[in-house]
Amino acid sequence: MDDDLDQALDAVGPRLRALRKQRETTLSALSAATGISVSTLSRLESGGRRPTLEQLLPLARAHGVTLDELVDAPQTGDPRIHLRPMTAHGMTILPLTRRAGGIQAFKMVLAAGSRRTEPSPQTHEGYEWLYVLNGKLRLVLGERDMVLTPGEAAEFDTRVPHWFGAATAESVEFLSLFGKQGERAHLRARPKPPAEK
Repeated sequence: MDDDLDQALDAVGPRLRALRKQRETTLSALSAATGISVSTLSRLESGGRRPTLEQLLPLARAHGVTLDELVDAPQTGDPRIHLRPMTAHGMTILPLTRRAGGIQAFKMVLAAGSRRTEPSPQTHEGYEWLYVLNGKLRLVLGERDMVLTPGEAAEFDTRVPHWFGAATAESVEFLSLFGKQGERAHLRARPKPPAEK
């Protein structure tokens, strides 16, 4: 190994600890998100263990940073941001921000014929803002059931039971802003199982 690689790997531990503290995440919560044991995470942060690529990838994903940022890779001069979409429960989520912690921005796409048609309201800590770009978005918020069209926005306290889905059989695209609690809720929410016949 050359000196540059040694230095980069030695600097990862303090960077991991700083990111975790910045996001106010415990080692246990990070372990649950990454599948890496608490003891291994602790040794990685203290520098007692060198990280492998298999460990760095889930850690970068959990902290909302790129692998280059995590290992402090030299700048390439390319200003483009290469954000990867995630698909979960019939919804494609494209992160528009990369900041660890704080408000996150996402573009969300519910494909035509999405299975998200039966409301299954969820609650979580935080506040959310939605803005419809294309299509019609059905928003169930507490006792209210409404349809938002392109150019319309909604904002609400996420402690109120809420759910959103396509209002028609066509796809819908919208922007969503929320904090880290909202990100976890939307990525981990499970659709209701089909009713037994």
